[in-house]
Amino acid sequence: MSAINITKENFKKEVLEADKPVLIDFWASWCGPCRMVAPVVDEIAAEVTDAKVCKINVDEEPELAGQFNVMSIPTLVVIKDGKIVNTSVGAKSKSAILNMLDV
Repeated sequence: MSAINITKENFKKEVLEADKPVLIDFWASWCGPCRMVAPVVDEIAAEVTDAKVCKINVDEEPELAGQFNVMSIPTLVVIKDGKIVNTSVGAKSKSAILNMLDV
């Protein structure tokens, strides 16, 4: 499965009401480190079945970025049962991102 693009319209359904952990990648097209992390996040989305992988473009969804206090990108957030359980700022390796999901 590929990463789900999140907007304020589908945020509640896809993230808050998810029945499994959700990894969110906050990114922007102009961000170099975001472009480095993007293929890794897409790879994880294709491989992981016990979590949902989503992306939020901070330029298109500034309200959601603000809601999560995103000051730097890429920011990765793991949400479980509607609550933030893990957060990381900056480019990360695949294994580090997968470890974030093992909460």
